[in-house]
Amino acid sequence: MKLPEFAVKNYQFTLVVFMGVLALGLYSLFTMPRSEDPDIHPPQFTVVVIYPGTNPKDMEQLVVDPMEKKINELDDIKHVITDVSDGLAVMQVQYKYSSDPDDKYQELVREINALRNNLPADINDIRINKQIPSDVSIYQYALISENASYAQLKKFSKAFKERLEKIKTLKKVEYSGVPERQVHVNLNLQKIAQQNLTQNQVIAALQSENVNIPGGSITMATKKLNIKTSGNYRTLDEIANTVVSASAGKIVLLKDVADIKMGYEDETHITRLNGFRCSFVNLSQKEGENIIAVQGQVEPVVAAFEKELPANIELVKVFDQAKSVDIRLSHFARDFGIAILLVLLTLLPLGTRASVVVMISIPLSLAIGLTMMNLLGYNINQLSIVGMIVALGILVDDSIVVVENIERYLRMGYNRVEASIKASSQIGMAVVGCTILLIFAFLPLVFLPEGAGDFIRSLPLSVITTVFASMLVSLTIVPFLSSVILKRHASEEGNFLLRGMKRGIHKTYGSLLDKALKRPVWTLVIAGLIFAGSLGLVPLIGNSLFPKSEKPMFLIDIETPQGTNIKKTNQVTRYVEDILKKEPLITSFATNVGKGNPRVYYNVIQRNESENFAEIFVQVEGLETHEKVEVIERLRKKLERYPGAEIKVKDFEQGPLVEAPLAYRIYGEDLEDLRKTAFKVAALLDKVEGTIYVNNPLQVQPTDLKVNVNKQKAGTLGISSADIDRTVRLGAAGLNVATFREDVGKADNYNVNVSVSRNAATQDYSVFDKLYVPSASGASIPLKNVAKIEFESSPN
Repeated sequence: MKLPEFAVKNYQFTLVVFMGVLALGLYSLFTMPRSEDPDIHPPQFTVVVIYPGTNPKDMEQLVVDPMEKKINELDDIKHVITDVSDGLAVMQVQYKYSSDPDDKYQELVREINALRNNLPADINDIRINKQIPSDVSIYQYALISENASYAQLKKFSKAFKERLEKIKTLKKVEYSGVPERQVHVNLNLQKIAQQNLTQNQVIAALQSENVNIPGGSITMATKKLNIKTSGNYRTLDEIANTVVSASAGKIVLLKDVADIKMGYEDETHITRLNGFRCSFVNLSQKEGENIIAVQGQVEPVVAAFEKELPANIELVKVFDQAKSVDIRLSHFARDFGIAILLVLLTLLPLGTRASVVVMISIPLSLAIGLTMMNLLGYNINQLSIVGMIVALGILVDDSIVVVENIERYLRMGYNRVEASIKASSQIGMAVVGCTILLIFAFLPLVFLPEGAGDFIRSLPLSVITTVFASMLVSLTIVPFLSSVILKRHASEEGNFLLRGMKRGIHKTYGSLLDKALKRPVWTLVIAGLIFAGSLGLVPLIGNSLFPKSEKPMFLIDIETPQGTNIKKTNQVTRYVEDILKKEPLITSFATNVGKGNPRVYYNVIQRNESENFAEIFVQVEGLETHEKVEVIERLRKKLERYPGAEIKVKDFEQGPLVEAPLAYRIYGEDLEDLRKTAFKVAALLDKVEGTIYVNNPLQVQPTDLKVNVNKQKAGTLGISSADIDRTVRLGAAGLNVATFREDVGKADNYNVNVSVSRNAATQDYSVFDKLYVPSASGASIPLKNVAKIEFESSPN
């Protein structure tokens, strides 16, 4: 092999290359993007449809069926999974993994927008979300206060958000847990009837006064003047003084027939930290950014904002992903130091100079490996770090073999240059063959298909690039350094450590090898038994494609039966919080009632709004993985049999996004047959040893109220079904008919919500006694005169 000879004889070129590669490695180390998880872009999207007041059956017929039909017509669709609940449909659209995610996203957006005109006009929102790692929150902060008003919490949450949004490396900053303000217009139906008016007239008056039409512009002499028109409501007095009717010289204002006050929207998301009321502020970074650099930009802003908070609000850091990345990098630095020390100790028999040569090859191999990873477009993440730690134990092998052979030639009497060239050339092919074999061992992981392969690919590639770099270093830099640093030995047997080691090897390993070679049959039998015994350990150890997460955190999901209100779900969540407070190893827990916790882990997507769902994000900092598992098991036993709720304690897992380790889908047209089959499958799975949390979404059938209209009677009175539906909506959730904007600074737009008066924070059954429907004659007819309110089972 000529490569070592070229490197030694052209030492100036070798030295320049050596310094250049080292500089490139340092550049890559400091400039490569850093994140906790690999950047993967699966062609998988979530379509969320929000249609308040719609039951699952109507949602399926009016929205889901036409959307699924349109989506299934697209090319490369793998499957579409839809979850329909009251007022909400969530569609998981997955393309074949070979598809281009950006092109498919644009295609999906285009097709949904084209279909929009064929869907109900009063759909609140349709969102199409990509599932990418950069949406994961790198920080989660809490603004805690037990006595601050929602308005005060929102003010400081919004101010904090706006301050952080000025940081260019952040992708998104969001706050949650604070209901939006809203102007409540509570109609007094008796007063409306006394004035010979209808609620439709009141609503029409508000809508007509809230029209915001640009006035255009006019020219006066040499100036062009823009015309400002009335626009949105600016004060509550403006709303209260809205003219509802003016006839026969009598003017009826809104305040004469309704109560107007500033309030809040119905609470649908409750947040707490360690049991204390709070709002959450979550930050995610842009793709390709260095999380450590982002940390340096965020923390000064947070420190400055914290000083501006009033005494009754406390800012607390809930979650810090940058800290986790710091810990992983420090572990790598520790392992790197241990590798250097072990090389020094193991090579002492060859002399300190030989140890120095091998030690130099370690950072150089890592530098080349990092440079190659950077050129291939990968970042520094938990898997590439693991790959480099694995490579640390391998990359020194080539250099040690080469240095040991050069030392042997030096002991045989060759000078340094001859020894370096001859020794390296002699075993060059063996080093290349060994490296190729190691690369082949990791290649199957590189070509692992679809999401699993995309996720794990940075690990085998970091091993392969580093091992390949170590081969190049051992055949070029190591011979060059040996020709300069090593010296001839006085004794052909080496120093006293080498002589002692040889004697020990001959007495132990040498005698054992001699016996094995003399009895080849017995040697093969014993080796076979050891191999068979190792296979027997597989069931005891268990197996999975990806391991459990080592991060000191986990989730607790709380789900009450479908149809349960947020008040009851919050009550169950308070019980779980009391249990967590008694667990001394738990450092903090963040509670979200009515919605999932903001996304803090790459393969766990935040659950959408649902009053029967709550999630608690628990952290146990400082615990080892087995200690965390013990805490999880203790909590599972304490929470497994809570009546009327399913409480799941779930650890985070590595790997691509999956619904569950094992999921069965049952297909059919008849919902009742599907329900019966689902019960049978769930019962079978419950009996299998080792299964937990068998989830059957059809287990509880929700109950709804049905407004059955007497169409003959309604028709006789000149009452349309649309008027009845509108009246029911007015009484239950209210109608957003106008916009209110405070004339102060950067104020938000608030909805003006028209409803009937309530006996409590949320509407109850008694509302149907207060509702009147306008007839063709102008009279107001009690709703119960033309309709019956009955209970009925609802599909799920």
